[in-house]
Amino acid sequence: MAHTHLARTAPPRRAGAEREQARTTLTAIGDAVITTDIHGQIVYMNPAAEVLLDHAAAPSTGQPLADILKFDGDGGQVPSAAALVTDILQAGAGGHSGSVSAGPVHAPSHRTIVRPDQTAVPVKLMGSALRHHGTVTGAVLVLHDVTREQHYVEQLSWQASHDALTGLVNRREFELRLDALLRRPRQPGREGCLLYLDLDQFKLINDTCGHQAGDEMLREVCRMLQAHLREGDTLARLGGDEFGILLTDCPAGPSARIAEQLRQAGQDLRLDWEGQQLTTGLSIGMVQLIPALNSIQEAMRVADMACYRAKEGGRNRVFIYQPEDIEMTRREGDMDWVRRLRLALEHDRFQLHAQAIRALHTPGDEGLHMEVLLRLCDEEGALVAPGAFIPAAEHYGMMPSIDRWVIHNTLKALAQHQRTPGAMAVHACAINLSGTSLGDDSLLKYIRTALTESGVEPALLCFEITETSAISHLPNAVRLMKELQQLGCRFALDDFGAGMSSFTYLKHLPVHYLKIDGAFVKDLLHDPTSQAMVEMVHRIGHVMGKQTIAEFAESDAIVDALRLIGVDYAQGYAVARPVPLAQLLQLQGTPGTPGTPGTPGTKQPPNELS
Repeated sequence: MAHTHLARTAPPRRAGAEREQARTTLTAIGDAVITTDIHGQIVYMNPAAEVLLDHAAAPSTGQPLADILKFDGDGGQVPSAAALVTDILQAGAGGHSGSVSAGPVHAPSHRTIVRPDQTAVPVKLMGSALRHHGTVTGAVLVLHDVTREQHYVEQLSWQASHDALTGLVNRREFELRLDALLRRPRQPGREGCLLYLDLDQFKLINDTCGHQAGDEMLREVCRMLQAHLREGDTLARLGGDEFGILLTDCPAGPSARIAEQLRQAGQDLRLDWEGQQLTTGLSIGMVQLIPALNSIQEAMRVADMACYRAKEGGRNRVFIYQPEDIEMTRREGDMDWVRRLRLALEHDRFQLHAQAIRALHTPGDEGLHMEVLLRLCDEEGALVAPGAFIPAAEHYGMMPSIDRWVIHNTLKALAQHQRTPGAMAVHACAINLSGTSLGDDSLLKYIRTALTESGVEPALLCFEITETSAISHLPNAVRLMKELQQLGCRFALDDFGAGMSSFTYLKHLPVHYLKIDGAFVKDLLHDPTSQAMVEMVHRIGHVMGKQTIAEFAESDAIVDALRLIGVDYAQGYAVARPVPLAQLLQLQGTPGTPGTPGTPGTKQPPNELS
């Protein structure tokens, strides 16, 4: 009998233990848990629910859930807590038989609860019906505070669309807003305006006062710009020291006045930094967003060009784009070249060609003397001569990158040639350096490193610089030449004789070769003045211990005349045509092979020099 009594009383004790264990678990978890009866009155709240709802559990027990749990938007689009409990109870009414259990889970939803002090808390809410022996006895709601997650998502979203330093929208967000503006109908005369701004002499602030001063100047400029814009206008940092402004629903006249006000404010801006007063200025390109500008790329490209014209015109000014501006159209072509050149560098679309140079008074058995020439392989696979793209590359500061590409790939080809058994000797390989590269202090280190890594003898390299570039960068040019000469490299002064000051500067430039300007050489046979210039350059060069090279030797008759004058070397189509560098190195100087020294030449189009 005792045994039977124990069997009857054990289940209540186990049930009590299970309830206590459940309460302990609910007390420990971080999510708010609330249970109600079938009338929507509160039966239980765990400590997390007390904190979240800012209501104590004891006085809340027996109260309608709708009096304690309030949602933002109650009575409108958002169902009340009472309606939510009703939905949960109805969903669980189908249920199944059994002891105490939870019914089907109500679909999770995101709500915002409003606490007694009117503070709002975003939550993820889940609900389920409670059953006992198949009968619905109430509902359980679980609320997860998503404040931290929401803040994290908002932070990520903000970072994706804003500049960290200034807090302005970034280029990506700016272009999205520009695209939205271009897509919507624009009233004629009130299409809106795009301003592209560039800080003048900003690099000087970074170089002389450090990047912290530069950062503070950027922030100060942002504050100044925002103070002069209308509500609804967009100001963005596009990158570096470049900014973009969208003036929405703004006619051309007011847009121009705003641009001028910004320019004047930039000119007046002063920043006190460690005892110094730092100044800057704004070059502004202005573009009215007329219907012809119907894409982000086109609008940004034209605005960038207008800004460039403002800088080119003397900085600290506003340039207003006019579609009929012929000069602007030419600059737009330059910008297209810049895009193509960037792609060429990224995808290795450049090619190296070379043209052999012939010695006129020696057998030429010291080895191959050549000049490396650059070609661009366009999207259709056609080769483009440098005359088509070098001006744009020089205008937009791309020549240092291109020069480095040429140096790297020339050394790579020469190194491979040196390792080839039976390869002919190379006497000199001329590589052109742009004027921009002459002013680049890091070029010397680059060349030294490249020579060391390639294993090519420095004595094989002869760097060609133009006379005008050398004079424009005289101190840097002399320093670079002397440093590389110590390694064993040689130098040639290209286009010599084009300037009347040539001979004055020649004594300052430690060069081995003078390349006589081809404009004189090609007219040598029928222009006495050209003949006199060739003779004079050659004689003065020899007096100063330089060897001479005549460019544009386009016929055998010109080559014979150069030989009679005493010029040391000839270069041109009468000597050899340009061919791919690898091909010239593989020919190994076989007599009569096109593109090698000793090849008979006939009158050809002018040679394409880099």
